[in-house]
Amino acid sequence: MVRRRVRSVPLPVVVIATITLGFLVIPFVGLLSRAAWATMWQDLTSPVALSALRLSLECSLAATALSVIFGVPLAWVLARATIPGRSVVRAFVLLPMVLPPVVGGVALLFAFGRTNGLIGPWLFHTFGLQLTFTPAGVVMAETFVAMPFLVITVEGGFRSLDTRYEEAAETLGAGRVVTFLRVTLPLLKPSLFAGAALAWARALGEFGATITFAGNIQGKTETTPLAVYLLLESDPNAAIALSLVLLLVSLIILITLRDRWFGLRR
Repeated sequence: MVRRRVRSVPLPVVVIATITLGFLVIPFVGLLSRAAWATMWQDLTSPVALSALRLSLECSLAATALSVIFGVPLAWVLARATIPGRSVVRAFVLLPMVLPPVVGGVALLFAFGRTNGLIGPWLFHTFGLQLTFTPAGVVMAETFVAMPFLVITVEGGFRSLDTRYEEAAETLGAGRVVTFLRVTLPLLKPSLFAGAALAWARALGEFGATITFAGNIQGKTETTPLAVYLLLESDPNAAIALSLVLLLVSLIILITLRDRWFGLRR
């Protein structure tokens, strides 16, 4: 049995790591220290907060569903298909991950805006469909920024699969659809779950693209991050309460996915 040698970490590295950890943790400690725990429930159940939480939940789940429906086939193509310029295609797919969200909102506005969009006027005059300043616009903005997280995660899952199982199923007479549903999808489940969780968390916390493309209309397009931004001026306690909800959701997702990312089980 070969034992792994435990090496000591140099003191300067420990000091720098501690400072860095403090830099990352102190803001959250500050947020927790300012929370009005005595009125937390009242703050979270106010009409503005409930409306924002409801809209965020509905729109983020819809965005996650769209990301799965359209993102999984895209990930399959990127992982398995031989297409010209695949690296360029992948770059455009992942661009919303590094693009400032407000720029993504501006891009959506000039593509799907009712009056000055590239195809928005056609959608409105042909189908009566207006995306800007509507809940549908919120879902579109959240899908735009969230889908890349699912695609890159599921693409990695496709690449790590052992294709011999799929080949064996096809040899036994299973069609492509049956093979995907009965063999590929179960093997892909961990990556699909991780990608969907990341996409949902990203959609839930989206701010820049949403406010630029869908606006900030209470009860219609005002999601939780947008409500936090406005409540900081009028009701800081409610803003902090909603911030803690988003913080808790993000923390739960990170803890849930730690095995997937780092192989940690403790």
